[in-house]
Amino acid sequence: MSATVLYMSMSLDGFIAGPNEGPGNGLGDGGHRLHEWCPPRADPDHRAAVNGRVVDEFMATGAVVAGRGTFEPAGGWGGDHHDGVPIFVLSRRGADRESRQWPLVSYVDDVTTAMREAKRAAGDRNVLVHGAGTAQLALAAGVLDELEIHLIPVLLGQGRRLFDNLGPEHIELERTRVLEGEGGVNHLHYRVRR
Repeated sequence: MSATVLYMSMSLDGFIAGPNEGPGNGLGDGGHRLHEWCPPRADPDHRAAVNGRVVDEFMATGAVVAGRGTFEPAGGWGGDHHDGVPIFVLSRRGADRESRQWPLVSYVDDVTTAMREAKRAAGDRNVLVHGAGTAQLALAAGVLDELEIHLIPVLLGQGRRLFDNLGPEHIELERTRVLEGEGGVNHLHYRVRR
């Protein structure tokens, strides 16, 4: 059975983007540091390392759910996040002219519907979830199954935090895996307890 999984690189002080993020600066000032751990998939040796195996895992997902604030600064990934899987964009506004031309992209205004449709589209593969706002909404709605946090050994000091706007309810997690990757990154996998 597929799961909805947040895959997120995060600084040790909880930031997923640096300050001044926006179009043309999607990860904010200094935010690219959070993704330096990702080896290029074109490198034939990438699978031999822990970081490469983690990249292969999230690239094997069957659908993507992302918030508009993640999707648009990333240029919509050119309409194809990876290998032709459907992309569901969580937004109260409809698609712009460019996005309407991308057959893999659907706009959905409700996180529960987005997750349900993505799971259906993914079949037996997992759903890759992107974006702090989407993660927070999905956690609050009880539709996020797992979190894979790639903890980067850097303190950004400012920017956008992953869990800034969660409600006061406790959300219990069960750690299911810890992998020590190259370059000091730790890959922490948690299941959301319900």
